Amino acid sequence: MSFTRRTFLIGAGSGLSVLVLTACAVDAQPEPTPSPTRTATGVVPSPASFARSAWGKDSFARGAVSFMAVGSTLEHRRALSVPLLRRVFFAGEATSVDDAGTVLGARLSGRAAAAAVAEVGNANDRIAVIGAGAAGAEAAKRLTENGFDVVVIEARKRTGGRIDTVSGDAWPFPVELGAWRISDVDLIAELEGLGVSTVELGAATDSSVFRSTTGESGSDDVGAVAVESALAWAKQQARDESLKTSLEESGADAAAAASDTGELSGGDLLGQHLATLATVYGADASELSSWFTGDDVGSARVVTGGLRSAIDDSLDGVETFLSTTVVGVAYSDERVSLRLGTGESLSVDRVVVTVPLGVLQDDGIDFDPLLPFEHRTAIAALGMGTIDTVWLRFDEPFWTTDAVLWNLVGTEDEITTWYNLEPITGEPVLVGVVGGAAAERTELLSDDELTTTVLQTLAPFAR
Repeated sequence: MSFTRRTFLIGAGSGLSVLVLTACAVDAQPEPTPSPTRTATGVVPSPASFARSAWGKDSFARGAVSFMAVGSTLEHRRALSVPLLRRVFFAGEATSVDDAGTVLGARLSGRAAAAAVAEVGNANDRIAVIGAGAAGAEAAKRLTENGFDVVVIEARKRTGGRIDTVSGDAWPFPVELGAWRISDVDLIAELEGLGVSTVELGAATDSSVFRSTTGESGSDDVGAVAVESALAWAKQQARDESLKTSLEESGADAAAAASDTGELSGGDLLGQHLATLATVYGADASELSSWFTGDDVGSARVVTGGLRSAIDDSLDGVETFLSTTVVGVAYSDERVSLRLGTGESLSVDRVVVTVPLGVLQDDGIDFDPLLPFEHRTAIAALGMGTIDTVWLRFDEPFWTTDAVLWNLVGTEDEITTWYNLEPITGEPVLVGVVGGAAAERTELLSDDELTTTVLQTLAPFAR
């Protein structure tokens, strides 16, 4: 994939001005953060390689995924996708009614936006796509196939958006600091066609272990039953409540706490189940809508060959500019003018905006005129959650369990959900996943502090 210099002719008032965007070379794959030298913590050795994400602190994302906050409805997602004056179109996982928070939802929204542009566009239209993530790449690909003159403008120095592939000698395969589990069969087939490998993760309950300092269990029936009961109760109520409130008022949390679970506390099992849900939605039970939150984490495949390859393949041949921010969108029924972070302007016929919900909530783009009330209401009502991953590679396994999903129960540790990739890849790699407020707290830790913390967290699995 290549990124080339491009000259734009821009209508400015009554005359024409020329804007040259500096060519942006493709960045080399970033090396993962070097592992600090340290002694083993207990019986857990220091990792040979370490990498982490921090999506909540990322100024170009302001979070990892959108979620249904208390009081939000699916109409808010639909409203966010409504075009403006047939000139401004929106895409991204937050606009997806059925597949929000997923790569599939982002890709489908990009296709939908491209189809909407094609219905009203003219053959010679110049179309800008803001964002080179899954939605933007898909929209750009479809628009280009329809014969439009397309330019993609990306604020980052790389493509991918919230897909962030890291590779190097420190890792046996490329690791994904953003989206890393996929279930989109079309995308899986596309990756296979590109020679990108994926491995079956399997349903979480098929190979899982719940462990504390005092006991162990192979299932989480207590937590799952409690949440299912609370959600069913909530749908019979007159108004939406948080999942936390529904658990309390339905009595589901009390029933879980009173359950006879043997070595592990029923209340602790429920707490870990909620922590796992936070790794899916990026939000805690106190924030999640009881009406529009599901409890099925499902099965998926782990991408081990570089998920960003699919993005770059979609953008192959499309004019793409990196390290270029769009800070303003002025639109009328005739044209669209984009104001860049450099102070320069770019005039196009139509634009597809694919920036994350968090950027819209943070007023990262100034719209002129102001977005309609329905759009602003949707942006305010929906939630933007934080999910982070920590990848660790060891020289050899220190653990004895073959379970893929590890759950820490009854602990004050922040990262209590871990995936053991050794049984499915043959490599001693662990992935810690954390969501909600716990993710926000871990982002405050330095690499050294986080590594020390997770080595202590993993001690129960070294028995």
